[in-house]
Amino acid sequence: MMLVISIVMGIVPLLGIAWTIVTGTVTTVDGLFMSLILLTLSAVFFLNAFWELRDRGALAFLNKKKVAAEVTPKVAAKVTTNVAPKATANLASANLASANKDATPKE
Repeated sequence: MMLVISIVMGIVPLLGIAWTIVTGTVTTVDGLFMSLILLTLSAVFFLNAFWELRDRGALAFLNKKKVAAEVTPKVAAKVTTNVAPKATANLASANLASANKDATPKE
């Protein structure tokens, strides 16, 4: 019931904006501010309707693309994190080996 009320109350301000355009008062300062106020009211009620639809699961099809996009970077992140420590470990052991060598050549 709240969903229907939110949608109706979101449409009513849009009708008010159409009325100000038809009567020609949209070109005045009062008409411009009235349009901004009505757009804000409409946005608030449509946002409430969006939240209602999301809570009911009616917008579940919007999340499929996000889930697929989130899975791919996680796999790539695991691969890079597994490779990076091995490369650093090899470099670190090479640096230690060269540091242990004597700087003067022995004959």
